[in-house]
Amino acid sequence: MKLLLKAASYIFHPLWTPFIGSLLYFMLTPRFFPYGVIKAKLLAIAIITLFIPIVFYFLLKNLGKAESIFLKNVGERKWPLFFFILLIVMVLKQILNVYNYPALYYYFIGILGSTMLSYLFALFKQKISLHMVGLTGLTVFIIAMSSFYRLNLIYSISFLILALGLTASSRLSYRAHTYQELILGFLIGLLPQIIVLKFWL
Repeated sequence: MKLLLKAASYIFHPLWTPFIGSLLYFMLTPRFFPYGVIKAKLLAIAIITLFIPIVFYFLLKNLGKAESIFLKNVGERKWPLFFFILLIVMVLKQILNVYNYPALYYYFIGILGSTMLSYLFALFKQKISLHMVGLTGLTVFIIAMSSFYRLNLIYSISFLILALGLTASSRLSYRAHTYQELILGFLIGLLPQIIVLKFWL
């Protein structure tokens, strides 16, 4: 059980959620997109939201500004979150547009809102669970896609809800967060995605 809880912290790391949400969008949407377009968009999103942040993390680690990929110290989160805000803006400006990819575009708007709120909390030295932020936002997005496109995604949604519970248990088990920090992370992941639903749902 301990191994499973530890693995959950890595498997459901918040860095994965923008790319996973994009992958699921292109897999599940009934809209047609040429394979070349899908491949190009996913590669660009992976580079911007996954590979570049990892390189930035190793830079911070070498400079002594970050101890681990989980950014346990709230002071370590300011630069990574600020940098991630810029990267999400880049995705919205250069990779996606509201006309061709409305659901995915507003999913990233929600991610931007959640990241900005997380950054504000870091500025005020309030730690929140970024794992819960990312997973909650992804769960809301998949539920919304299920409703909008009339898709039966009960297994995917159930898996994500289980992942939320497992990840929360993992963060508590390793004393990475308190109940309050988990709840704050849940709300910060939930509210921006709920707000943007009215623009595309």
